[in-house]
Amino acid sequence: MPKLKTKSGVKKRFKITATGKVKHGVAGKRHRLMSHNAKYIRQQRGTKLLSKADWAAVKKWAPYGLG
Repeated sequence: MPKLKTKSGVKKRFKITATGKVKHGVAGKRHRLMSHNAKYIRQQRGTKLLSKADWAAVKKWAPYGLG
C-alpha cells in the first residue's frame, strides 16, 4: 500500500491541536477592510477552531497529521 499524500492547500491553511481540534485562519482580513466596521475586524483577529462537522474532511486530506 503506497503512502497517502497530504493536500498541499491543507498543509498551508490548517493546524491540528494536541487534542485533535483543527485551527484555521479567519477569512476576510486581507483587503477591502474599510467596508467593515471595527468590531468585525477585531473579532476576526488571530485564529479560530474549525467546526466539528468539517474536521473529518480536513483529517482525510491530512492522513498523517500536520506536524
